[in-house]
Amino acid sequence: MRNLAIAAENVSVTYGAGHTGVRALDDVSLRFRAGEMALVMGPSGSGKTTLLSVLGCLLTPDTGGVSVMGQPVAGLSQDKRGVLRQKNIGYVFQAFRLFHSLNAVENVMIAKEIAGCSRGEAKESALQALESVGLADKRRLKPKELSGGEKQRVAIARALVNDPPIILADEPTASLDGVSGGQIAEMLMRIAGEQKRLVVVVSHDPRIVEFGSRIVKMQDGRVIEDLEVN
Repeated sequence: MRNLAIAAENVSVTYGAGHTGVRALDDVSLRFRAGEMALVMGPSGSGKTTLLSVLGCLLTPDTGGVSVMGQPVAGLSQDKRGVLRQKNIGYVFQAFRLFHSLNAVENVMIAKEIAGCSRGEAKESALQALESVGLADKRRLKPKELSGGEKQRVAIARALVNDPPIILADEPTASLDGVSGGQIAEMLMRIAGEQKRLVVVVSHDPRIVEFGSRIVKMQDGRVIEDLEVN
């Protein structure tokens, strides 16, 4: 597959053991390419979030393997896995995960500083990232002064600030109203299409279906449908 960003091959994950064990992922194989916005959808307990954790190298599958930008993850040390994540993957979460004591630009800067950049370079990159999501004028505001949609834009700026080829988003519109949710979904769609990044969105929100270029439906840990829609 051209522009392959992430490949998961025959991935299975079980939580627990014996007769109480739950198969969260059951022999899942998926390939994702740069430039697509893939929506992973399904009811609670279908394995969506577990899949995202595996794709993001946060969870090691019991069987099967994952490659990120051509790099097999299996066998990497925790340190090397962390470097792989930091270089290639930005994360967006439902609950925003912003630091309440920091303003918008400082919340974005933190990702650059963790990557080893100087404070000056981090601030410059953070301001550019905030501008790219339309929040340059809100850079000095703290999370309590921002709307839900604005908080999510800050979180997206933080995910973008290190220029990763992959964005993984876990229920990014679930806590937002219809207008804000649509704006965030449209922004993620543009990030995929215009910036040629892979964007994988886990969601059970039917409002965002129109924004995806691919829809992967899951049920009971299995992929039951995989459709390209645009």
